[in-house]
Amino acid sequence: MTRPDRDILAIVQEQFRSALPARLGVAVSGGGDSMALMHLLHECFADVGVEICVATVDHGLRPTSGAEAQMVAGAAAKLGMAHDILQWCDRPTAGQAGNLQEQARIARYALLTSWAQLNDISTVALGHTADDQAETLLMRLGRSSGVSGLSAMSRSRAMEGVTLLRPLLEVTREELRDYLRARDCDWVEDPSNEDARFERVRVRQAMDALAPLGLTVERLAAVARNMGAAREALDWYTFLAARDMAEVRDGAIVIDQRQFRTLPDEIAHRLLVRTVQWVSGAVHPPRRDPMVKARDAVRHGGSFTLGGCRMITRKQRTWVCREYKPVAEEVALPGKIWDGRWRVFGGEVKGHEVRALGPEGLLHCPDWRQAEVPGAVLQATPAVWKQDELIAAPLAGNGNGWTAELVQNSEEFFTALLSH
Repeated sequence: MTRPDRDILAIVQEQFRSALPARLGVAVSGGGDSMALMHLLHECFADVGVEICVATVDHGLRPTSGAEAQMVAGAAAKLGMAHDILQWCDRPTAGQAGNLQEQARIARYALLTSWAQLNDISTVALGHTADDQAETLLMRLGRSSGVSGLSAMSRSRAMEGVTLLRPLLEVTREELRDYLRARDCDWVEDPSNEDARFERVRVRQAMDALAPLGLTVERLAAVARNMGAAREALDWYTFLAARDMAEVRDGAIVIDQRQFRTLPDEIAHRLLVRTVQWVSGAVHPPRRDPMVKARDAVRHGGSFTLGGCRMITRKQRTWVCREYKPVAEEVALPGKIWDGRWRVFGGEVKGHEVRALGPEGLLHCPDWRQAEVPGAVLQATPAVWKQDELIAAPLAGNGNGWTAELVQNSEEFFTALLSH
């Protein structure tokens, strides 16, 4: 039995209670979930002055994808909504495919955020449902995930200045199809949703056998939400711990080792994971087993290399810094972003480039020890070169009129602890 339509409408309206944008984007593939979302948003907000704009990402991976995008365009036009088709033009060839689903997901978000920016759309609604929550929970149980892995997808997240909102996380896939059937609305079924080569499809097929045991979509999604609440609490205490024992210095995070040793395992783990991500710029956290080894090494004053970062303990202080090897070939013009996190400004630009200082460059900085920063930290910091000649190393006591600044300030490290 499904809940009445008015409950679904109320759920959607509740997601916009705090702020209803004048222009709202919605990503619609043509499948039942996103088609229902488009109709629900129209029913909720079309009469209150909200302009709803629709985007369909055509990945070009199936012969019917173009026709499906045109079907969405027709449905959007009937509702008086503007519609754009976003083509994935740089998709990999057959020999380059790799994890095609993951690449398509990354491309989809990049296309949607770019579309939103170009059209002055601050919020884009996505059609993830309670079923997606339940399936993800089961998939991650199979990987022995911790609290974060088992947590619900967030209701909203910011990406490239655009808010991605998921208004249907409490609504089941079947409820949405009932909603569409009641209004005689069409949708398409992606054939890949029945392809058992994909893990999510196998999990979806197995869920029918779990329901008689009480492991229904609704209950599994509720568990994911409960884990999400636990994650938020752990994130808060991680934030407080970081405020107490960590600082940003020369692009590294410096942690008081004595205080770090007193932290509960989960808080210490989270602090170190987020530190590695912030320093390396990685989107995904390192796997848990090597992170546990890194955590233990830090507690005992040892060194460790992981995820493009080095962990070095000196005088009861652990420096989590960028590893030199991953940035050894990084090159940028002065004033441009280097390694995704630094900008270098100063004198003459012509003929100069920004590269890592490296061990050879450090030899040309006789005063680097005065900063009381480990040499390994400085080796991965930006320096100005003219071919093989070191012009400046702003963080190693050889500024020569140049300065290096982080794109993200130190405060953003701490706020990032609360935003994952």
